[in-house]
Formats: sequence, C-alpha cells, structure tokens
Amino acid sequence: MKKFVLAALLFSAAAVAHAAGEKPFTPAADLKGDWSFTADPKLPHVLLIGDSISIGYTRLVRAKLAGKANVYRPTKGKGPENCGDTTIGLNRIDDWLAGRKWDVIHFNWGLWDLCWRNPEVKKQGGKDKVGGKLSTTPEDYEKNLEKLVTRLEATGAKLIWANTTVVPEGEAGRFVGDDEKYNAVAARVMAKHKIPTDDLLTLTKGFAGKFSKVAGDVHYTPEGYERIAVQVAAAVEKVLPAKAAL
Repeated sequence: MKKFVLAALLFSAAAVAHAAGEKPFTPAADLKGDWSFTADPKLPHVLLIGDSISIGYTRLVRAKLAGKANVYRPTKGKGPENCGDTTIGLNRIDDWLAGRKWDVIHFNWGLWDLCWRNPEVKKQGGKDKVGGKLSTTPEDYEKNLEKLVTRLEATGAKLIWANTTVVPEGEAGRFVGDDEKYNAVAARVMAKHKIPTDDLLTLTKGFAGKFSKVAGDVHYTPEGYERIAVQVAAAVEKVLPAKAAL
C-alpha cells in the first residue's frame, strides 16, 4: 500500500512539474495576425490538434477548406494553443474537445515527446541532447496515444492521424531518426484502431531542408507550411460528410 501511494505521489509530482516547467514554444511569426473567424453553422466542424507545426498550417488549411468546413484548433485567449506532447494532451484533451460536436479531428503528437530537455538550459524549451531527459519514452508514448485515441473515438468524429514531421540534422534537442521510431510506435496504435495516417514525415523529408526557417529547425518557412497545408486539407476533405464534399 505504501509503495502504491508513493508511486502515485511521484507520478502526480512529475505531472505538475511537467505542466509548470515546460511552456510549449511557438515561433512568434506563426502567432501573429488574426486568429478569429466566423463559423458557418451549416458546415461540418473540423478540429486540428498538434504542436507549433500545426499552428503554422492551421490558417492555411482553414482558407483552403473555406465554404466546405469550419476549421478550428485549440486556443488560449485570442491565440492558438500549442498542444505539446502526449502528457499535455492527456491533461488538456477534454478541454479541447468540449463545446462542439466534431465531424473530423486531424491530430498529431510526437516532436515534443521525442525531445530531450534540461531545466538548467535556458535556451528555447531547455532542449539538450547531452544532459537532458527524454520527454516521453517510446513505451509511454504508445500508452499515452492509446488513451488519447480512445478518448477521440468517443467523439464519433472521423479521425486522421498526422505522423511526426522530420527531425533535421543539427536539431538541438532531438536525434535524427527518432521521428521514424516514434512514428512506428504510433503506426501500431493507428492500425489497431483503423485510423488513416496523413504522412507528413514523407512530405517533410522530401523538403530536404529547403523550407526550414533556419538550419536544424523543425519549423518551416511560409512556403513549407503552404505545402503541408495542401496535404492536410486534402486529407481532411476526403472524409468530410457528403454534403460538404466537392
């Protein structure tokens, strides 16, 4: 009994430390501008869940699906919320899903989960591949995704998994190749639940660094986000209710 209580307390403390110590980073340029929009009640509702990469393509996808769907993402105040890793997802998912009947949910985690961080490092997000700690092990990533997918299925929405975008050479807190390892873990979960995958890894690997904001950065230039948005919008449109399809 004592061991059980101690384990519970340690888990709780770790969750609090995680939530308090890591503020998901999003480039300021991707946050700028107007994030409000007027939804059409006659159109299906689409939710995009994801980290700062998804923030970069959300408004582009919204524009591409104008007149076909209302495209939302989690928000905080007047701006977008970075959905971070699967631990943040488990803590926040009910809030993100509340208040609306979703027709399609396009969701992603991964880049935050496979990141190594060190609270002693003061640069962006405390990223540190040498002295840092892995945010989420592959084993915990699979368990977390299983719980998240089960929760998303309960909405009755059509689900689309967006796998993790590429980790470039020189990234400060992520190892090249871990994108494929974590995507393989996610693929098992999605296959089990028969959820289709929007293959953003293959797409962004094809960029060959051409559309990175700077060398070693996981974020993209406007042209890079435009190319991602084209693929995301096409994936969503395929599963929209018949009344909204072309």
